[in-house]
Amino acid sequence: MTMVVTGATGNIGRELLRQLSMDGRGAGVRALTRDAARAGAAVPDGVAVVEGDLGRPASLKSALGGARSLFLVSGVGDDAGVLDAARDAGVEHVVLVSSITVETHPHLGPAQANLAVERRLRESGMEWTVLRPTQFASNTLWWADSVRDASVVRVPYADVGLPAVHPADIASVARAALTGPGHRGRTYPLTGPERITPRQQAGELGRVLGREVACVGIGREAAYGPMAAMMGAEVANSVLDLMGGDVNDALLAVHDTVARVTGSPARPYRRWAEENADAFR
Repeated sequence: MTMVVTGATGNIGRELLRQLSMDGRGAGVRALTRDAARAGAAVPDGVAVVEGDLGRPASLKSALGGARSLFLVSGVGDDAGVLDAARDAGVEHVVLVSSITVETHPHLGPAQANLAVERRLRESGMEWTVLRPTQFASNTLWWADSVRDASVVRVPYADVGLPAVHPADIASVARAALTGPGHRGRTYPLTGPERITPRQQAGELGRVLGREVACVGIGREAAYGPMAAMMGAEVANSVLDLMGGDVNDALLAVHDTVARVTGSPARPYRRWAEENADAFR
């Protein structure tokens, strides 16, 4: 079975490729990237690297030809066009990474965009599995510069705990959905094993770095400016709501999906911090 993995150098795609390769399935995997030469180090031996741009679905014809399954992260390119291209190429099954905000904050613009992609997939005629992760543990990479330079984290809602998910757990569920039975037509909410606040995350980073990392709470207005400059006003407001400005029981809920689907417990933030400590040194 040929599988196409998009986002081959991203947090989820890179880990998914590693897991599929360790399972002995590398020969049946195509790693999609815009620049094959630059992706080499991130792609395991034996995995074919194919070029294509998710923003230009016509460029995917060769990569999708003969493939039976597709792993796709929503919001990276022209999702509707990519799904149409996959259907036209004969792809049978798509594993889509959406967002838990479709359930928890359906009124937000990004959540509505994710829901539209989910609907497009369900109506495509292809079989589907939808993954809805919560906040990624890797989002704390936003702090890398301030931790390296000043051993400090400045963040709004410092004491609001969310069940951040390790990207490798998203990859593990995607691997199960791509390779095992019983996952088609399923929608999976994905979280970490426990709630953890930004203050606690800073503490974990300090532990693995061997030095104190202070956490300084700031107001929403102070956080908004830099975030809006980076990601736009609407997305910045949505992210701030999800960080703590508009939390609800659904967003705070811890799900056991990772353990049920993969047979292994979800990885805690501490493990992510240990694996990525070099980014903060």
